[in-house]
Amino acid sequence: MRQNQFVDELELAPKLAVLKALAADEHVTRVAERVGLPQPTVSRWLAELGDELGAPIIVRTGRRVRLTRAGRLLAEAATRSLAALEPGLREVEEELDPEKGRVVLGFLHMLGRSVVPELVRGFRAEHPHVRFGLIQNARYTVVEKLLHGEIDLALVAPPPDGPEFESEVLFEQELIVVVPSTHRLASRKAVRLKDLVDEELIVLEHGYGLRQITDDMFAAAGFTPRIAFESQEIETVRGLVAAGLGVALLTHAEVTPPAGLRELPLTPRAGRVFGLAWLKDHPLPPAVRAFRDHALRTHEDQR
Repeated sequence: MRQNQFVDELELAPKLAVLKALAADEHVTRVAERVGLPQPTVSRWLAELGDELGAPIIVRTGRRVRLTRAGRLLAEAATRSLAALEPGLREVEEELDPEKGRVVLGFLHMLGRSVVPELVRGFRAEHPHVRFGLIQNARYTVVEKLLHGEIDLALVAPPPDGPEFESEVLFEQELIVVVPSTHRLASRKAVRLKDLVDEELIVLEHGYGLRQITDDMFAAAGFTPRIAFESQEIETVRGLVAAGLGVALLTHAEVTPPAGLRELPLTPRAGRVFGLAWLKDHPLPPAVRAFRDHALRTHEDQR
């Protein structure tokens, strides 16, 4: 849209309000009072609109005015246009109201069981009218949606480190080795990464944050793991391990894991850092900013 066209359309909005008011009360002075404009300004606008159309839109009858046929058609169009615009204006007002806005949060699937519900529950206790859009997906997809403005905040691990983002660490989860209970390592008190050199690994697909972390860990240890299966769900990975099809690097299960599993700590200890991210130099609406601050404050209190 050309800049001049945009300016013209902005200037048209109050004229639409004048036309709508004229349709209800054909009295210029009262219309001017209703829309909050000086009466000479309203009269001038009406004359200018008539000049632009090439036909008058009002005719005077004593102290009052009467809309011409062209004026009546224009006033009806203005009324329809404002009826379509007003819900959008209400949405904008709510968006800018920290008590009535909307927060679109993207996060990893595994956080939907307890972490995100607890954050939302605590926030809604203080801001009961704020609405939420909750988007669950792989880390890569969530970060892409944040970059393209489709979500306001992203809760992922690891947090994105590009120059387009700002982020704060919320919490860390310990990484562990998960093996079948009959596995040769099952009786160990702890497992080193190099103990997995000859093991068949069950991992998440590329694009998932945990896959990126484990790939980086194996690269730092100087070997390429033997990958037997790739999955999209952590619980599926646990099930495959329980079936004796390999071992995995995961975090502790939030619910009772399948029978036949052993969870063993890594030595040296390794963790998975979760962070809340947003676009840098991108002003956050008040409700989004309030939720971000609530999330950071909540996890700061829990440290």
